[in-house]
This record gives sequence, C-alpha cells and structure tokens, in this order.
Amino acid sequence: QCTYLEIEQAEHTHAVVLSRPAWLWGAEMGANDCGVCVGNEGVWTREPLGEAEALLGMDLVRLGLERGSSAREALEVMTALLERHGQGGSCKEEPVPFVYHNTFLLADRSEAWVLETAGQYWAAQRIREGSRNISNQLSIGSEITAEHAGLRERARSQGWWSGHGEFSFARALSLDKQPPRMEAARARFHAGRELLQQHAGHITAETLMSILRDKASGICVDAEGFRTAGSMVSVLPRDPALPCVHFFTATPDPSRSVFKPFVFVAGIKPAPQVRSPTFPQDPAKQIPRFQRSVDRRHELYRRHQAALELMERDRERGQQLLEALQQLEQQGLQGMRELLEGTVRPCPEELADLFFDCVEAEMKFYT
Repeated sequence: QCTYLEIEQAEHTHAVVLSRPAWLWGAEMGANDCGVCVGNEGVWTREPLGEAEALLGMDLVRLGLERGSSAREALEVMTALLERHGQGGSCKEEPVPFVYHNTFLLADRSEAWVLETAGQYWAAQRIREGSRNISNQLSIGSEITAEHAGLRERARSQGWWSGHGEFSFARALSLDKQPPRMEAARARFHAGRELLQQHAGHITAETLMSILRDKASGICVDAEGFRTAGSMVSVLPRDPALPCVHFFTATPDPSRSVFKPFVFVAGIKPAPQVRSPTFPQDPAKQIPRFQRSVDRRHELYRRHQAALELMERDRERGQQLLEALQQLEQQGLQGMRELLEGTVRPCPEELADLFFDCVEAEMKFYT
C-alpha cells in the first residue's frame, strides 16, 4: 500500500532509512542497506498534471530504495513502475490539491544518475565524473543515457520537437513559464552548481552540509513560512568493506540543525524521538482526504522548534546553544572519519545505537 495506490509486492525488499513527510508512505530522500541513495524534487512540465491518485514521486523514491540493490537497479524499478502506474495525486496535506512531476538524484558506491520525469515519460543521465545537482526544473539536455521508448515520438507529435537534429529533454518538455513559486529554481540550480564547482576535487561531507546551509543562494529556505524541512548527506566509500554513513538532521533549517550519523548494521536501535505520531482516524487516509489537520511533529521536532524560538528571543543563549550543537555534529563527523580511516573499530552494538544516541544527546541540549 503506497500513499494512494496498492501495487504488487516484491519478493524481497531492502532495509531503508527515510526522511519523509509524515502523512504519506513514500519519502523525499533516503538510503538502503546496499548503499543506494535517492532524493527527489518537484517539477512542472508540458505534460498535464495528473490530479487522479496514482504514485507520488515520493512513493517512487521509497520503492526504488526498497527494491534496488544498485542505483541503476533502483532507476529501472522506478521507471518501470512510473510507466505502469503513472504519477499523480496531491503532494501536500491540504484540501486544495498540490500536484507536480519529479526529478531524482540516485547514487551508490560506484554510480550516480539523474532521472527526470514528465507524466509517464522520462529521461535518465548517468553522471560519470564531477558533481551534479537538481532544483525544481528539468536539467537533462541531450546527454541522455536511457529514456522512455515513446518519449521522442510524444515530443514530436505535440510539436515540442521537430523530429530532426538534437533532442534535448529539458528544452522539449520544460514549460515556457514556471509557476511563480518555482521562479527561484533556476537561480538556486546555478548557485548549487557553482558552490559544488568551487570545491571540485575535494568535496567532503562538511562541504555538502555547508552548501545545504547556504541561505544566500536560496538552497536553505527559511522565509515566508516555507522552510527546508529536513536535510541528508551520505558518504558512500568505493571500498565495499567500509560502511556507508548517512547523516540526517530530522529537523528543519539545516543552518540551525545537527547532522546525525546513521549506519546500517544488524539490530539497529529504533529512535522513536524522530518518528511522527500515528492517528487511528488519519485525515490523509479518510475519503475525502485532508478535511482536518493533525499535529504530526515528532518529539525532536517539537523540542527543536522551541529551541529555535529561544534563539530568536535570546540571541546570546541561542548562540551558546548553536555552538553546543555544532560541537555535537563535529563529534559525529570525527567519528565517521575514524571509522572510514580504520583508526577506530567500534563494535556492532555501538553502531546499532549510534543514531539513537546522537538524537538523545541533541534532545538533552534542548532541555
């Protein structure tokens, strides 16, 4: 059972860790125990939006992670399901539908891909070197590695492409005018690319955390009631003997949040402090949907929100708290470096408790 659709079950699914809006089944981003990571962004294209309930892009993120043992396999899972079931339905927990198509970043220890969609149509680009980012707009030009079998005929029949010469997915399928809320996407995309290029050849977990915290570029959104809700950075060593380390904030506004490390091992200790409450009469599951609102904030989120208010009210105490949180994050980063360099060999039980312990430590700072 996905957010809206029920689809056929797979024989085997991988363990996954997900960062997701609490009301739905899928995820904005996450990782699996094979070292595959997937994240998505909303886009608007020339293909009509499907308000009829189908798969959400966020469902596809989770399905790719659950069923793909590599980035390429996750891509194949997601595109096959997209072609079979389509994408559509509201992506927001509000009575007025909010619908979009999706772009995705996929990566594992050895490969990285960008997958972009327009309705049931799609194009994918394998990224062979350097860095790549996405941001609420189509970005695959003519460098297409794989595509929907009917994509070019669809573009030609609609008059979006002449049928001759170079075919650019972004040029053919992009709207002439983006919705107002997405007008900043182009500037954000270019800023992200420039920030990555500034660190070309020596991009670290800290580099990516600093980019995700960049407010000047609009990458870290904290304005007009719209805030970056959660952030994730993953370190995927090429050596399969080394573990992948996934850092999650589990709280909004990364500039004032702690990235906490998570490693897949047997017997992981659950962290109920970052699991949102469930509701027996959930308004997201009752038809008609979203007729009332419920408070889905988990415990860490609530305490973090109270801490943000303190930072606004009492700048001095707020700065002290921020510095304490930054220290906690540095400890996690240092632990990751020692783990990957082999200078420290924690026992499996320590790794199983790692994320839980970091969340507990952060909550203590808030009290």
